[in-house]
Amino acid sequence: MKLPSPRGPVSDAVISTLATAPHGLTVGDPGSDDDLHLSLFILYELHYRGWDGVDDTWEWHPDLLALRARLEAEFEAELRRLPVPEHHADVPHALLAMTSETGGPSLSGYIRGRATYEQFREFATHRSVYHLREADPHTFAIPRLAGAPKAALIEIQIDEYGGGAVRRMHQEMFKETLTGLGLDTTYGAYVNVVPWQTLANNNLMSLFGLHRRWRGALLGHLAAYEMTSTGPNRAYGNGLRRLGGDASATRFYDEHVEADAVHEQIAAFDMCGSFSEAEPELAADVLFGARCVLTLEDRWAEYVLSRWEAGESSLRT
Repeated sequence: MKLPSPRGPVSDAVISTLATAPHGLTVGDPGSDDDLHLSLFILYELHYRGWDGVDDTWEWHPDLLALRARLEAEFEAELRRLPVPEHHADVPHALLAMTSETGGPSLSGYIRGRATYEQFREFATHRSVYHLREADPHTFAIPRLAGAPKAALIEIQIDEYGGGAVRRMHQEMFKETLTGLGLDTTYGAYVNVVPWQTLANNNLMSLFGLHRRWRGALLGHLAAYEMTSTGPNRAYGNGLRRLGGDASATRFYDEHVEADAVHEQIAAFDMCGSFSEAEPELAADVLFGARCVLTLEDRWAEYVLSRWEAGESSLRT
C-alpha cells in the first residue's frame, strides 16, 4: 500500500483501493501490523478532518465501513488478550493502582537526561499525530454520557480546548513546540514517517471514540492519559530546556504539568467513578481502556528506545 504523502493527502484512488482490498489482514503476520494500522488510520481520519482530494462522502461508504469493521475486529482481538480485571468495586482506586505501576520503559527519563536534539525532534514528530488533534477523539464521548460523568468530561475538555481561547488550545500550543524544533506544523504532516506503533496508539482512541459501546473504555483511556501525564511532561519540558528550548517551545509541556495534576482527580473519581456507578455493567470496560493505552504506550516507548539505543532513527525512512 502506498503511504500518504507528507502533508496528508490521500487520493480517491487510494480510498477506492481500500474499499475493494482483500479483507484478510492478520495481526502478527510479517508486515501486517503496518498494513492494519495504516489502513485503520486512513479510514478513521475520514471522521476527523478528512484527506486532501478525497470526497467527504467516502466517510460513510458501506464498503469502507465493512472493511473498517474487519480491521477493527483484528485489532480488538489483540487487545482482548491483555490481562484486565473483569470486575472491580472501586474503579477510581483500581485506576490509581494501574497508573502507578512501574517497570515499563522510561522514555521520559531518557528524554530528560540523555536524548539528543535530533531525538527530541523525532519524539515530537511521533507525538504530532495526536497532539495536533489533542482532545478530539475523547470529545466523541460527550453526547453519549449524562449527568456527573458528562460534566466531568466537559470540565477536562474545556481545559484541553483552552477555555475557548485559540492560543491556549493544547493543539495550538504544540504547534509552538514544533515551530521551536523547526518541524512542520501542518496537521497530519508526519503520518507517512511514523511506525505502526505510533499509529496504533492513535487508532486505539479512535476505536473507542467512534463506537458508543466503547464509551466506558474511552473514559478509561482518557483517565490513564491524565493520570500518567504530570511526571512525563515535566521531564519532557526539562529535557527540551536542557537542549536549548525556549519558553514558547516548552509551554505545551509546562501547561500539562499544571493542568493534568488537577485532571487526574477529576478523571479518576468524578468521571470514571461516577460513570461506573451510573453504568456498573461497563465498569470493566473503563479498566480495559486504561490497560490498553498503558500497554500500547509502553510498546511504543520500548520501540523508540530500542532504535535509539541501536543508534538508529525511530522513524520510517
